[in-house]
Amino acid sequence: MRALWFKTLLPVTLTALLAACAPLSRVTLLPDADGRSTAVQVQGAGGTQQLDQPYAVAAVQRTGTVDRTQTTAEAVQKQFGALLALQPPGVQRFVMQFEPGTATLTQDSQAQLPTILAQARALPGGELVVVGHTDRTGSPQANDVLSLQRAQAVRTLLVEQGFQPELIEAVGRGEREPLVPTEANVDEPRNRRAEIIVR
Repeated sequence: MRALWFKTLLPVTLTALLAACAPLSRVTLLPDADGRSTAVQVQGAGGTQQLDQPYAVAAVQRTGTVDRTQTTAEAVQKQFGALLALQPPGVQRFVMQFEPGTATLTQDSQAQLPTILAQARALPGGELVVVGHTDRTGSPQANDVLSLQRAQAVRTLLVEQGFQPELIEAVGRGEREPLVPTEANVDEPRNRRAEIIVR
């Protein structure tokens, strides 16, 4: 009877000890689908860790400390493959360029419009977000207005092509999110754009 008690107690004790050693929470930074750099800060009572590389891991311990380690794509797939398979399709982005100081698409973007529209229609996402951007010429206030005009111009084109208006949101970001960082009043064509985000 005593031996049986020890045999029964041992797994329970080991389980309790393992649970006491397990972190309170664990965060793994996955790579962004479109290749953009991402980062997250994980904070515990006893410290903070910045995760800024794909597959970096932060574990918040019961003591409040945050330990940082690194895992691999293979290990994440092995451990969380079933969960990852449940994710919706990744966000798709399409970029359209504009003539300087206007909400008029460049000739190249106009020529690409049918292809972009066909690809957007083929994606399973139900909503489109059009985000307008500017370069850093002009005042920030004027660029806020212009970026929204660009987003609204693209939204109008999408609606004219049969997309449901209630599923398309148009927003302007002004000069805040340049593709190519520049000094003020630098004319950078790649920053004069609207992104169509299908989600």
